[in-house]
Amino acid sequence: MGIRLAKYRIGQVVRHRIHPFRGVIFDVDPVFDNTDEWYESIPEGMRPTKDQPFYHLLAENEETTYTAYVSEQNLVAEDDPKPIKHPEVTSLFEALKEGFYVPRDRRAH
Repeated sequence: MGIRLAKYRIGQVVRHRIHPFRGVIFDVDPVFDNTDEWYESIPEGMRPTKDQPFYHLLAENEETTYTAYVSEQNLVAEDDPKPIKHPEVTSLFEALKEGFYVPRDRRAH
């Protein structure tokens, strides 16, 4: 099986299918690209397959903001995305327009 195309894109606001958090995608790995230790820390019955896109999120829940690494199978697009409160959003994105964050031009730095 070849590499699948990512279902979600950079700047898209998504939420986790199971856990109560949401975030904006700032990077995508076509297949799993994290440590074995990270992977093994996921309970076996919930462990996603490695042969799918994994997304780096600026994430938030009701208590805090953080960076998350989530498999495509565990994400759902938000239909009516509200702004993300993560403090790094403004360093990576210009604004939330028509439901997507617009990435900053990294060459300008």
